Amino acid sequence: METGAQTFQHRPFSIKLWPPSQSTRQMLVERMTKNLSTESIFSRKYGLLSKEEASENAKKIEEACFAIANEHFDKEPDGDGSSAVQLYAKETSKLMLEVLKRGPGLKEETKATVLDKPLAPTETVFDISGGRRAFIEAEEARELLKPLTEEGNSFTKICFSNRSFGLDAARVAQPILESLKNQLIEVDLSDFIAGRPEDEAIEVMKIFSLALEGCVLRYLNLSNNAMGEKGVRAFDALLKSQSNLEELYLMNDGVSEEAAKAIAELIPATDKLKILHFHNNMTGDQGAIAISEILKHSPELEDFRCSSTRVDSEGGIALAEALSTCTKLKKLDLRDNMFGVEAGLALTKSLEQFPGITEVYLSYLNLEDEGAVAISTALKESAPSLEVLEIAGNDITVKASPAIAACIAAKKNLTKLSLAENELKDDGAVLIGKALEEGHTQLKELDLSNNMIRRVGARCLAHAVVSNKPNFVLLNINGNAISDEGIDEVKDILKAANKSLDVLGPLDENDVDGEGEDGDEEDEGEGEEKELESMVDQLKVDQ
Repeated sequence: METGAQTFQHRPFSIKLWPPSQSTRQMLVERMTKNLSTESIFSRKYGLLSKEEASENAKKIEEACFAIANEHFDKEPDGDGSSAVQLYAKETSKLMLEVLKRGPGLKEETKATVLDKPLAPTETVFDISGGRRAFIEAEEARELLKPLTEEGNSFTKICFSNRSFGLDAARVAQPILESLKNQLIEVDLSDFIAGRPEDEAIEVMKIFSLALEGCVLRYLNLSNNAMGEKGVRAFDALLKSQSNLEELYLMNDGVSEEAAKAIAELIPATDKLKILHFHNNMTGDQGAIAISEILKHSPELEDFRCSSTRVDSEGGIALAEALSTCTKLKKLDLRDNMFGVEAGLALTKSLEQFPGITEVYLSYLNLEDEGAVAISTALKESAPSLEVLEIAGNDITVKASPAIAACIAAKKNLTKLSLAENELKDDGAVLIGKALEEGHTQLKELDLSNNMIRRVGARCLAHAVVSNKPNFVLLNINGNAISDEGIDEVKDILKAANKSLDVLGPLDENDVDGEGEDGDEEDEGEGEEKELESMVDQLKVDQ
């Protein structure tokens, strides 16, 4: 068993929406101050806040909501931050309403304003993950955990991530954690044994497991501990006692076939689980079959991630079929497995059962044209609120592009679309571009990099992303075969629409000479482009 966390993995280029800049946060404070100190139906009923009091409350609200959203984002570091932004806005609105309903302070000497009342949720977070990654021994553990020993503390969430506990430190932590059993609802033990010998790491896990046994947890994160089956079973006492768990994270944990079977055996059947993440493990087909048993008993599941887990066709089919019971699913991430066409076809039946799904990540699954067409058709007829669709690296050719384009045309709420590393060429790019031209006002990112696209396709995509899309930030067409003239045309289209050229992203892998190396090939390519150009304006995509 390896006890060190595996820290490297390839990540595609993306735009992060979180955290907001300091100027953005200040602008929000100013807007809240104005709203809180302006006449409204609330001020007429509860009283009008002075600008000074409104400003103080606005700062307090922003700080509290930023902390809540930042904590949410930290749990999903691979996300683009859109859910954190939404939570930030939601919590801000909620707390502003509370301030308005409480009204202004009545007496100067008591200052009975919202500032004297907690704005953040009553749960209090104890987090030692900040700072440098380091080993913790007994004396340091005693000092670090001292706040948890204070009588009457209200800590309900603890995070010991990024610190490596030895046996002596674990023994210090044990009675402290036992004293908190009745109040803890969230526990993060990700990356808390890094670098320890296997025997010591297993013993540390057992100590923490016994100390926390019986806690009624909503959230449990055991990621980045390279546990394997031995590590999973070291946590048997804790796992067996969790019948109310809503979120479980086991990412980068060396979850093999045997470890996956142990997880399925130890976790009680519960109908409360909403988030289940198994990213970057070596689960394999039999492990996926074991995980599918958990899915069958999770009707409330909203977010399932089983990416980079070495699952082939048999395991993919088992997962796909089990997911059909998770009708409340909102986010599905199965990227970087070896599903193949058969598992892709099995998945289409489940996709039709997810009316509320908003994010679908199916890149690098060997879907090919047949699987891509089937999935596109299924999503077209369902998923009315789809916001993110990623099906990159699936050997998709222009043959599948009409079905994909028809699906895209029907999904007006899309914010991000990735079809990178396929073989759509100009014909496919034109169809995708036309599908995106009308509506799709929320679109922010479009990735068709490495698709053998030339000038005509690139130009059509550029027209599509400047068409009434005020939030658009990235058009990735790198790694194609676009001529210098084609690149200039794309830039001119962006400039004409008052879009920053930063929207275009890098072009360092574009093959300028890829449109033809000798006279005959170049002439043939130009002839094809002219013919395609003449068809673009008349082209319509069925919706």
